[in-house]
Amino acid sequence: MRKLLSVILGVTLASPVLAADVSFDKYVEGLKQEARQEGISEQILKEAFNDVKYRPRAVVADRNQPEKKLTLDEYIPRAVPKWKVEKAKALYKKYYPQLQTIGAKYGVQPRFIIALWGVESNFGTFTGGYNVIDALSTMAYDGRREAFFRKQTMAALTILQQGHIDASHMKGSWAGAMGQCQFMPSSFLSFAADGDGDGKKDIWESKADVFASTANYLSQSGWKEHRTWGRQVKLPKGFDVSLGGRSASQGKYLSEWSKLGITRYDGRALPKLNNDIKAWLIVPDDAQGRVYLVYNNYNVLMKWNRSYYFALAVSHLADAIVF
Repeated sequence: MRKLLSVILGVTLASPVLAADVSFDKYVEGLKQEARQEGISEQILKEAFNDVKYRPRAVVADRNQPEKKLTLDEYIPRAVPKWKVEKAKALYKKYYPQLQTIGAKYGVQPRFIIALWGVESNFGTFTGGYNVIDALSTMAYDGRREAFFRKQTMAALTILQQGHIDASHMKGSWAGAMGQCQFMPSSFLSFAADGDGDGKKDIWESKADVFASTANYLSQSGWKEHRTWGRQVKLPKGFDVSLGGRSASQGKYLSEWSKLGITRYDGRALPKLNNDIKAWLIVPDDAQGRVYLVYNNYNVLMKWNRSYYFALAVSHLADAIVF
């Protein structure tokens, strides 16, 4: 195994040296030195790396992610089962006053906040049990995506230094995704918000912070409060599916898609709006599978997670909450 060691024999981080068979402990020393140069205090480094361990299960999880591809007809019922819909509705009702305040502040409909919470972490019940510094150090040391995970490690240390949480309670997934909204550390620094006004951004325990952070992410990513995400549609026979895609040039107004023969899924005409809006055609499986026209808000969900299936699960759950 060959690793990038951050500091060897006085060589600085700006010029890393390729070393063979560097131990995990030695690699961690390189992470610490980089953190010092980033302004992380010795106290935080001591707390963060106290008893740090290499976690081989994280590497196994990274390299053995599921390869079987479900169709949307198989995936959606699994991702949005009836029990999850009922739970989402109950939590939407329970937290609605709080959600309404946060939604109004950030310009995000509360149902999408609840839906993201449900799909990401099953409403905060599946958040991962890994020590985040352990997980990120392990993934950086593994080397497959070293630069990315070194950056995330530095971001996690910054979060600790800012005092939002202590190292022993900073838990997450094997990849370092944290808390009930499963933010990577860099996303936390960009989007986490203090929803309850206590001066901390606690996406692990504070529902208000989870909701505000989710809404802030969407808002800063271009969310449109008075629009939805899209709709399932039906294509006419022989339709050219190469027109589908999410690039800027592939967007067309609803009136244009209507002229090409696309209808709502039940066969009715697409909506005729006073202010026509741009939509993109997505065909995640094939023309015989589920097909959608999606709006800008769906593209924002794809910034959160670059999976058509994930974004559609969130969208379907959001619709089920209020319909």
